[in-house]
Amino acid sequence: MQFFFPKKHKHHKIILWLMAGEFPITIVMLTLTGIASHNLYRTLLWQDGADNGFNSAPNEALYAAANYRPFKPPVVWSGFITNYNLVLGVLSTFFLITKLPTHWMNLFYPPVAVAVHVSLIVLYLVSAVYQAGSDMSDPRHPQSGAPWYIAKSCSVASRKSNIGYCMQAKALFAVTVIMIIYYTVILGFNIHSCFITPEERAEILEQREERRIEKEFEEEIIKSPGMIPMTPGSMPQGPVMVPRTPGVPPMAAGGNMSPFTPRTLAFNRLGNGSTASDLPLRDNSHVPHPQYTSLQSQEVSPQSSVASPMYFPPPPKRAAKS
Repeated sequence: MQFFFPKKHKHHKIILWLMAGEFPITIVMLTLTGIASHNLYRTLLWQDGADNGFNSAPNEALYAAANYRPFKPPVVWSGFITNYNLVLGVLSTFFLITKLPTHWMNLFYPPVAVAVHVSLIVLYLVSAVYQAGSDMSDPRHPQSGAPWYIAKSCSVASRKSNIGYCMQAKALFAVTVIMIIYYTVILGFNIHSCFITPEERAEILEQREERRIEKEFEEEIIKSPGMIPMTPGSMPQGPVMVPRTPGVPPMAAGGNMSPFTPRTLAFNRLGNGSTASDLPLRDNSHVPHPQYTSLQSQEVSPQSSVASPMYFPPPPKRAAKS
């Protein structure tokens, strides 16, 4: 059973346009994660939620350290999710600028595209889960669902200066969800391209057969250095016309070779059928005058072409000075 690796996308242009539309979304994702890095507003939103009684407070870590109790901040308020989102934004940008030209050149094969987009979807799902994580570290203010900046309006912020940060955090979560949906749509087209139709299977088999024939022919050329390097598809089936010399009638390969050279024909035509004695400054009294017949009416056998010698006229003598 032969294995068929799909190399062509059935929706090449659609995926190309989807990747082009992915570019601005990725830039927004990279911008928002870059702004949120270095804890620009994470602790501020955490403290704002604690002031409203929505979640735990950041100073619980100090109380736990003073009482020698271990304290692990919730993932939704930890620095891990901030750095994770920043790396995810950079990784998405890298994948975009890599897969766009490779897909344009038909090198981003469907199975590879499936693996890449499945990985991106999983990474973005982890980011969305962490951003919408719960906070149960404070029994007095439990937060079982998403944090307040996602579940509530930003107008409920205790400090008006945190409204802009709340909107940025909300936008980051929205872009994360959009990226998941976008990658899922592209993944659907990639999975569909992984299933090979009977027509594509026949085309692949034909290409493999052509490559096999070309490889065998190349091996024959290597084994026989004197062989003319011609591809199997261009091998002639009938008589072949060999390259002709100007003024010489065309002749098929394998046919009877003419004993006349182009130089002989040139001298014959120069005399217009007359003997060589008509030419000036030449003494041909002792030179035999062969009789030639027309090439169109005479066929010379291979035996006669080998036996009969070729005749070359003597060079002209230099004229005597008067």
